Amino acid sequence: MEKQGTIRCENMWKIFGPHPQRVLNSLEPDQTRAQVQAENGHVIAVKDVSFAIQKGETFVVMGLSGSGKSTLVRCLCRLIEPTAGNFYIDEQNVTTMSKAELMHLRRHKLSMVFQHFGLFPHRTVLENIAYGLEVRGTPKHDRLAKAEEVLQMVGLGGWQNNYPRELSGGMQQRVGLARALAVDPDILIFDEPFSALDPLIRREMQDELLSIQKLVKKTMIFITHDFLEAIKMGDHIAIMKDGEISQIGTPEEIVANPANDYVQEFTEDVPRYKVLSAGKVMRNQVSDLAQQALHEQDLKFSTEDKIEDLIEAVLEQSHPIAVCDSQGTAVGELDQAIMLQAMHARS
Repeated sequence: MEKQGTIRCENMWKIFGPHPQRVLNSLEPDQTRAQVQAENGHVIAVKDVSFAIQKGETFVVMGLSGSGKSTLVRCLCRLIEPTAGNFYIDEQNVTTMSKAELMHLRRHKLSMVFQHFGLFPHRTVLENIAYGLEVRGTPKHDRLAKAEEVLQMVGLGGWQNNYPRELSGGMQQRVGLARALAVDPDILIFDEPFSALDPLIRREMQDELLSIQKLVKKTMIFITHDFLEAIKMGDHIAIMKDGEISQIGTPEEIVANPANDYVQEFTEDVPRYKVLSAGKVMRNQVSDLAQQALHEQDLKFSTEDKIEDLIEAVLEQSHPIAVCDSQGTAVGELDQAIMLQAMHARS
């Protein structure tokens, strides 16, 4: 496992039952979760999970109900004690921290946002947002000033004196997000934060979080059962099944090259043009027309640009458009035929 990540999870296990360590020590390599449960009544919720997350990226853990994703994230911050494995934040092993060290971590470096908002009904919006700072011991004037700042960031200006019962579900979730941001943590953990919201509000909250992430550039772990949400929110995605990770990759890598049939099922309904980049679909040659247009019109598109963002520009042109690498050198081209094919292709 490479060690340059801000976060590293190494060989994490969680087994539920009266004798988890004994079961772990006696496991055969090819034993399935169902076999273990049938033989001794123990449930393998998380099975030998490892990954690394870089500073400032959003890492999505995606899986259906029962896949182990929520148990995994609770093991990481030790809301549930793991059976085995290690979890590192900047080379500090969270798994071996004392209660005092763990409390300090939760108050200063790590915040969580849950599906159920957990707001205090007797506190105003501003007081709810400031709660984490209050627990930390921040003076009242300072914590309310910070809460007001974050309140504006999440689009709740003017609602500071209202109570949670006076807010819609989407607004309450914004308060929960603001409360997590107010303590200025290094790491934000989201456990299916938008799954209880109506579809329209859910999309608004996804867009809101993406906009906020551009500003704050926090390291985020985002749990979801929705693959479309995963590819929208994540820089990298880990897909879980039966406690194990089936595949880790960028949204583009997973849609373009699913590791197995299970992952393939999630990608079938995803329009490829929303995920794939120009570099994946371009023609690996540059015609004279494309070179001419590059010099005359300065139409520079990158291999990293998403197809969805280039459709209008390419379809407006009667000639191919050059695609450039990170050095600005033309390495391929797109034309109307390629774009139309990408728009109508499925995984």
